[in-house]
Formats: sequence, C-alpha cells, structure tokens
Amino acid sequence: MNEINSDAYKLLMMTENEVGKAVVGKPEVIRRVLTAILAGGHILMEDVPGVGKTTLALAFSRVLNMEYHRMQFTPDVMPSDVVGFYIFNRDTGAREYKQGSIMCNLFLADEINRTSSKTQSALLEVMEEGNVTVDGVTHPVPNPFTVIATQNPVGAAGTQMLPDSQLDRFMIRVSIGYPSEEYEIRMLKDRSNANPLDDVRPIVSQQALLALRKMAEGIYVDDAIYGYVTDLVNATRGHDMLSLGISPRGTIALIAMAKANAMLKNRAYVIPEDISDVFAATTAHRMILTPSARMNRVTEAEVARAVLASVVPPRVFQK
Repeated sequence: MNEINSDAYKLLMMTENEVGKAVVGKPEVIRRVLTAILAGGHILMEDVPGVGKTTLALAFSRVLNMEYHRMQFTPDVMPSDVVGFYIFNRDTGAREYKQGSIMCNLFLADEINRTSSKTQSALLEVMEEGNVTVDGVTHPVPNPFTVIATQNPVGAAGTQMLPDSQLDRFMIRVSIGYPSEEYEIRMLKDRSNANPLDDVRPIVSQQALLALRKMAEGIYVDDAIYGYVTDLVNATRGHDMLSLGISPRGTIALIAMAKANAMLKNRAYVIPEDISDVFAATTAHRMILTPSARMNRVTEAEVARAVLASVVPPRVFQK
C-alpha cells in the first residue's frame, strides 16, 4: 500500500489548516512542528520575542485537544515548580504529591535559557522517559506529552546556553522569523477586531493523536535509507568544522522525523527526500562547532547542508 489511511491524512491536513488560522504565512514552520509532534518528539523554537512562538503552541494545543500549561522561565524558577513536590498533610499524617506545571499534554517552557541550569535539568528525565521523579517516587506525565520550549538568541540579556544533553533531547529546532509585508498586513487586519486564536477549532482528539503516532511508527523504511542516514551522521562525526557530531539519539530522531514527514506527504514509505526535508531541523542543534568555525561565523545549519550535499542519496524504489 503506497498511501496512508485517507481519513488520517485528512485529519493531518485539517490540523495544518486550522493552526494556520492563528499563525499566518508560516506553513513550513507549522508543517515542521506537526511533523515533530507526530513523531513523538519535543520542539525548540529559537527566535526573537514577539514573532508568535506562544501563539503557535496555543494553536496546536487547541487543535489537538491537549491540556496546555505555560511556564515563564526566569532566574528564580525552581525545579520543584516544574516537576512538583511533596508536602506533609497534618490531617492524614501522610505526604502528598503536589503536581508541577509539567503535568499536562503540551508544556510550553517559555524563554527556557533565562533560568538556571538546575531548573533546565529538571526537564531532562521527563523529556526522555515521560516520567518525573520526586523524592525517589516516579510519576508518569499524561500521554500524549510534548514540550515546546522557546529561547531567545544566545547573547541576549540574561540568557545562557542550554547544556548539550538537553539540546539533544529536542527532536527539532525551528525559527519562525519575521512575517513578510503581505502577511504582516493580513495579521494586523485579522487582529483589528478579534483574536484569531478564538476561531481555532479542535480537530484531533488525544486518542486519535496517539493512533496517528502509532501509524507513523509503522511507515516503511528501506535498508538503503537506514544506510543513507548512517552515512550522514557519520559524516558529521568526522567533520573538520565540528568538535561533536550527531549522537545515536539524533539518528533515531532523524528516522522518526522522516517517517512522519512521509506520512504528511501521504506516503506509507520513506524516500531520500524525506531525510533531506528534515535533516537540518533535526540535526543542526545537536552539532558543536569547533572554535575556528565559530570564529569564521559558520553556522550549524550551514554544516548540515554541506553534509547533506556531500553524501549521495540512494535510489529507493516504491515498496
């Protein structure tokens, strides 16, 4: 079978269109975020303030029927604010767990690089395993669960770089960017009398989203594609502009994103173009540039594109 279930494909297209009501002129960003959610991953949005990062997260939470919590990460935020804590109940004589903000389906960690490293690290376990451990007791978060974190560009006042171990847990890094003149005028008109978010309708239930994720996992990947991905990540590990290449976690994320990308193109199998579509967004934030590369103002995205161009894709025929 070359195409996915028609009802599933319609749901995905309706989801994109509905989010597009609130975030105009950015279909490629909406597609990339939806791809990561479908692949079961977390999203890092790196951009200047005010371009619609929070609006995008809110729109997805409404369309996908996800319980949404937002936390503004400031220097005084504590790990217990994120994962929760225990208190002693005098009436029962027992300790009671008080949930942190992380207990939801879609958690927006706003300006994550403004808080302390200790608080940032509180997200590591939950992003990898879907659990939080407080005082030795493990608590699962709701399923489905997605973290969308925003960060201002490094160098902005009061910011600090995320640790490599945390960056590696984000499936993709995207940037919304400023709107074109045409879409900025449209945005002003749309918001003159109402908030477009109010018109965003629920499309996909939580159960349907879990079913769609299961369907994405089942997308066929040929052995030649696996070899192609392995060649690409190995090329980053020996690249002269990188002191650290793509981790095995990044390799797994690349395959998951390619499967979801194929599904969003109504295919039940992965082709090399699926890899190239998602490669930079999935790998650039996992690369550590050498000091000389940074001095020459080389970016991770440029290295990702160079690596992609250096490896010949396989000829994969339709399954």
